[in-house]
Amino acid sequence: MSQIDELQSRMTRALDRISKGVETLSAMEPPAPEPVDDGSAEEIARLSAALEDEQMANAQLEARVKSLHDQIEAQPETPEAPEPDAALQEQIAAQREGMQALDGELQRLRQANDALLKSCTEMREALAENLGEPHLINEAMLAELEALRAARAVEVAEARAVLGALEPVLAQAAGEEEAAQ
Repeated sequence: MSQIDELQSRMTRALDRISKGVETLSAMEPPAPEPVDDGSAEEIARLSAALEDEQMANAQLEARVKSLHDQIEAQPETPEAPEPDAALQEQIAAQREGMQALDGELQRLRQANDALLKSCTEMREALAENLGEPHLINEAMLAELEALRAARAVEVAEARAVLGALEPVLAQAAGEEEAAQ
C-alpha cells in the first residue's frame, strides 16, 4: 500500500511540475515572430493544436490521479487474515509428523544402502584375492536385510502420509454426502 502511495505522490509531483511549466510558458508572451512566408504558420498552428491536446491529456491524467487518490483513501483497512481453525491446525500437525517420520525412514534407508554397498565392495575385494571370508558374507546378508527392512519402513511411512492426507478429504466428502441426503 505504501508503494502505491509513494508512486502516486511521485506522479502528482511530476504532474504539478509539468502544469507549472506549462502555465509559465503560456503566461509568457512569446516574442512576435518575424513574418516569414515559408509555411511556418501552418507548422505553428499544428504545434499549437498538439500543445492543446497535450494540455487536455495532462488535465485528464491529473483528474484520474485525484480520483485514484480518493478511492485509495476511501478504501477501508484490510482486516488481518483469520486464524485457521483447530481442525486444520491438527491436520497440518499430523501431516508434518508424517513427513518427519517419512524423512527418518528415508535416512535409515540411505544408511542401510550405504552399508550394503560397502559390504559388497569388501566382498568383491576378498573374492578378487580368492579369499572367501564368511564374516563378509554374513555382513553382506545383514546389510541387505537391513536395507530391505528400511525400504519396507519407507513404504509404510509413505502409505501413512498418503492416508493422513486423504482422511480429511474423505471425511469432508462423506459429510457433504450425508448433508445432501
